[in-house]
Amino acid sequence: MDLSQYPLWTALVTPFTHDGAVDFPSLLNLLKEQESAGNGVLLLGSTGEGLNVSPEQRKEVVKFAVSKKLDIPLMVGVGGHRLPDQLQWVSWLESMPIHAYLMVTPIYAKAGAEGQYHWFKTLLDAVERPVMLYNVPGRAASSLSIEAVERLRDHDNFWSIKEASGDVEKCKKYIQAADGHLVFCGDDALLPQFAQAGCKGLVSVASNVWPAATHRYVRQCLDGRLQEGDLWRNASEALFSASNPVPAKYLLHSEGRIDHTRVLPPLHADDMRREDTLNQLHKQILAWEKNQTQS
Repeated sequence: MDLSQYPLWTALVTPFTHDGAVDFPSLLNLLKEQESAGNGVLLLGSTGEGLNVSPEQRKEVVKFAVSKKLDIPLMVGVGGHRLPDQLQWVSWLESMPIHAYLMVTPIYAKAGAEGQYHWFKTLLDAVERPVMLYNVPGRAASSLSIEAVERLRDHDNFWSIKEASGDVEKCKKYIQAADGHLVFCGDDALLPQFAQAGCKGLVSVASNVWPAATHRYVRQCLDGRLQEGDLWRNASEALFSASNPVPAKYLLHSEGRIDHTRVLPPLHADDMRREDTLNQLHKQILAWEKNQTQS
């Protein structure tokens, strides 16, 4: 599958039943929505609560997704703080017909350039599929090292970077360091600015709720045609009015697209507080999408 045909990857939520088991009927519904919209899918990223679920649940999610043989590329999240655990995880994933990996900067330890280089080099050596490196200092407590990127960019499995620092100037530095490899924006609200800086796509939370509309949004940003930037910025920011993916699951449940709002500890659905604002912006995005379809 040609991954270059997918400028939008949905960091898919993992739906759960009331008792915390994976809700597979709801998961299938979400996967089919993404297939219909023509989006790539990231399983078990932070939006998918990849570090909250058990190792067995992670395997269940991947096995279920690949078993449906949908016409979508599947990327799977890899992240933590113990390298042997991540090697064990990717070793299992190598037996699955997935298409790519998202590998996050090691969490909590604040690894430096040398530590990051050896961490990622070991993982890239252990797989045979394209890898997107993930810079998210707000979660990892340290930034993806520019020096490490420069040393890793010639690796056969180095594919791209997801840049989620919220800093356009940092995005430009990663584009330069990646030297021709793709850089994706990791913040829905910032895609217009990141697209102007040279990023080539989006890894999105918003496309969980608005799969087709976000696809249009990405295309318009990349083509320099977006005219409703304030609406998209406000709606995207509202999806982080509580810890991600609480607001996204709230909206998906309100429309009957998943059966429960359940998130796993340490997250809690009751942290959702700004329902009125989110509901109003949701209606505005739906109206925007309808207008785009009719125009």
